[in-house]
Amino acid sequence: MSVARITTLSSNSKTSFDDAIKEGIERANKTLRNVTGAWVKDQKVEVNDGAVVAWHVVLEVTFVLDD
Repeated sequence: MSVARITTLSSNSKTSFDDAIKEGIERANKTLRNVTGAWVKDQKVEVNDGAVVAWHVVLEVTFVLDD
């Protein structure tokens, strides 16, 4: 049996939602062990002068706790 924990983090990118997700997961892996998945809880864009200038995501990251 394993026990997992879920933590919330936010990430942003100047290029895309996909990049924001990848950056968030990569950063989570530097601190958390046994990351097994993530759920995109929320996403939004930042607009300046009618153009999208940043993409933001809120992730629920799941990781399995050590025995």
